[in-house]
Order: sequence, then structure tokens, then C-alpha cells
Amino acid sequence: MTKKILIISNSTDLHVDLVAEILQHKGHTAFRLNLDCFPRDYQLTQSFNSHGNEGEIKHLLSGSSIQLHEIASIWARKPGEFSFRSEDLGVQEKTYAKLEAEQTLFGLLLGLNCFWIGHPLIMRGAMWKGEQLQRALRFGFQIPNSIISNQPQHIRDFYQKQQASIIFKSMSSASLAADQVEFTERRTHGITTTLVSEDLMENIDAVSELPCHFQKYIHKQYELRVTLIGEHIFAAKIHSQADDRTMIDSRDMSAEIPYEATQLPANIEQQCRDFVSSYGLNFSALDLIVTPENEYVFLENNPAGQFLYIEQLIPEFKLLDTVANLLIKECTCSN
Repeated sequence: MTKKILIISNSTDLHVDLVAEILQHKGHTAFRLNLDCFPRDYQLTQSFNSHGNEGEIKHLLSGSSIQLHEIASIWARKPGEFSFRSEDLGVQEKTYAKLEAEQTLFGLLLGLNCFWIGHPLIMRGAMWKGEQLQRALRFGFQIPNSIISNQPQHIRDFYQKQQASIIFKSMSSASLAADQVEFTERRTHGITTTLVSEDLMENIDAVSELPCHFQKYIHKQYELRVTLIGEHIFAAKIHSQADDRTMIDSRDMSAEIPYEATQLPANIEQQCRDFVSSYGLNFSALDLIVTPENEYVFLENNPAGQFLYIEQLIPEFKLLDTVANLLIKECTCSN
């Protein structure tokens, strides 16, 4: 029986576009389910009896389909907002339709006994920033002094104790959820990691509205983006201090700072592997700082982190090919 690959993402995901091309070149055509087109452009059936269950997902526009028993590996890449054939659904109707679509799809997928890159339950367990810091300590990482609180005085005390600058960083959405609301409802496009000035501290009472995340600012020699794909590990050295725009937050891609491949010390590499493995993840991207004193400091884990830009900046990192090969390997092993 021929086994197949299922990719779940959205229709704007360039990572999936490129991996799908690689898979096809290697003789493996993946079935793609775009969540922002589901269930509008798909037909799905799953049936159950005392002997088990069977089912099929069909893409209406292309006519391609996949049987549940054919699925050997799944790459769950990015979320997407469900869409429906009727465009005039009322608020309650649309809300209910989304809930039922989610029940249908994930009730089907989570029952599959196959290989996952990005299992939804594991991904959800790996996304919480406070838990990540606790886990990082258990695996021997250094972490920045941090506080999450909606008590202004506690933030003031933290600020005074650090005897250094502190930063604010969003825990959930650097876009401040701009991507979760209609364009006309957006008030801002987001916030980068922000150095907290004395002026900001004068307005710190605002945190009483919502718990916020602050950390001691760690001076950097450079930063690391460590991407793990299966057993493979790719460490990118980011020279963030080479440009004023990236000294605090390296994600400003308008600054053409150098990226280069590097080798992690054996103990740090093992800590990264053990940390990711402890979640049961087959893919993750960790952000680390290397200080001027050559100390390695854990910042956060990104279980669905972007990686295409890393390959574009460090072409010898064949990240897309590595993802494709991992999906093919599990697919082949199941035949």
C-alpha cells in the first residue's frame, strides 16, 4: 500500500510551497489542506463502526484526495481562519460553524497513528513562555531574570533590583494580535522587543490591566537561531550588534546584518536537543544569546518557528530539503 504525506497550513505559506516542490521533485506528491480554505474547498467524510473507522479528504478544485489509511506523515505548519461557502453567515452561525469545523478536522487528525511534524497537542504544550523558562532551567540553560505580573509595584521593584536595563516583550503575539482581527479593527501592527525607559516606567501602572513580561536586558556578543529538524541541528550566528536597528531585536529584516553557520559547544547542543526532545517535538527553533563573556543564555522556543529566511541567508543550510526528507523517510518506512 502506498503511503502519503499530508501538509496542513494556509494558502499563503511560502514554506509549504517550496517544500511541496521539493517533495514532488523527489517523487512524493503531498496532499495539502489549507485551513483558510476549509471546509469551503474540501469534502470530508469519516465513518465509524465496531471494526474501526475510515475516511477521505478531497480537494474540490483540483480533484485530488487522500484516504485516512494512506497517511503516513503529517506536517502541521501554520494555522488559518476557516472559510465557508456561504458569505452571509450571522455571527452566531459563523461561530458555531468554526467550532464544528474544528471538531470535524481535529477529531479526524488526532486519531491518526502516524508521524507528525507539529502535532497540535504537543505544539500547544510547547508554546507557553513562562513554562519554557522553567524547563530551560531544568535542562541547565542560563536564562534572563524575568517577571510576569500585573502588579505595578512588583515591576518597579524588579526594575530597581536589576541594576541594569530591562526589556518588555510580548509572550503571545509580536503583532499584538493584529493578524487576528479584521484590517479595519487594527489599532497597531505590533511591537518589537522594547527597552524600557524611565519614561515608560512612569506609566507602569498600565500593567494593572494585563500581566506583562519583562526581562533583564542581556548584553550580546551575538545571537543564535538554533533550528532542530529530526536529528539534524542547524545553528545560525546572527551578528545583531552590527546595526543599531537590530541591537535590541534582531527581527528587523531591513538591516542587512551578517548571518553565518556556526558550531555549538557540545554541551549547549545537547541541551538544545534534550530540551526539544522533552516536548516530543520533531521540529523547533530556539533563540539564544551569547554574551561578551561567551555565556549562552536561553531566550525562547518557537515550535512553529520561521526558517526560510535562515536558509536564504545561509544557503548551505538545506532546511527545506531536510524537512522534505524527514517527511519522506517516515512515509517510506511505513510502506
